[in-house]
Amino acid sequence: MKLAYKTTSDLLGRSRFSVILVNPQNQENIGLVARAMSNTGFSQLRIAGLEKFDPEAFRPAVHSTNILRQAAFYPDLAEAVADLNLVLASTVRQRKAFRLMTIDEAVEKIKLFPLSIKIGLVFGNERTGLSDVELRQANFVYFIPQVGRQPSYNLAAAVLITLYTLFRQSAPEMVAELPPPVRHKEQEDCLKIILSKLEKNGFIHETNRQHATNLLYDLFGRLTLSERDRRFLTAIFNKGLKNKPN
Repeated sequence: MKLAYKTTSDLLGRSRFSVILVNPQNQENIGLVARAMSNTGFSQLRIAGLEKFDPEAFRPAVHSTNILRQAAFYPDLAEAVADLNLVLASTVRQRKAFRLMTIDEAVEKIKLFPLSIKIGLVFGNERTGLSDVELRQANFVYFIPQVGRQPSYNLAAAVLITLYTLFRQSAPEMVAELPPPVRHKEQEDCLKIILSKLEKNGFIHETNRQHATNLLYDLFGRLTLSERDRRFLTAIFNKGLKNKPN
């Protein structure tokens, strides 16, 4: 069955978020960040410490090059966050001077503030992360839990996890919209054709008839056949399967 996904709201206002990369080293990572943003519905990218992108940044940015073309460049992090109301920074290391919260706690904190404010999500250099001086620019510092002995998340992975966590909160009414089932009589008629063919084929016989029939009714009930499903199954058992020769 084909699932259709729809979102009916954006409770966190994704358009007010800016993803801020501080002195990123790997241009391909920047492209992957743009792709993660596009995947989750975020569009504002800010870069602190670079003046331009190299061609390598655009290669992995599948369907996301517009985010790179519209990115804003700043000389340092202080300039990049100057016009924002709320800044959250990601770190993997314990910091003596900064209280850390989990990413889920950070999302809950964001939800306490009005939708009118502008928010920045700051990610540090792939090798060194964010310095203590840079963390001073943040209102809150959060981390993404992981197995202790593993190395830190790749920059693009950390951005994706953060944005996906926010995306899940921003679209709580995202639902899998199943195709409508056909009327129950049509489901029943389809199943009767299948039972008849299976009996003629010898799969269903006197000793297993009740048990097999109950199993099939249970299975097909849970399938909630759509019109497309019904036509396909009817075609299979009417034309695709031959009766077992006597």
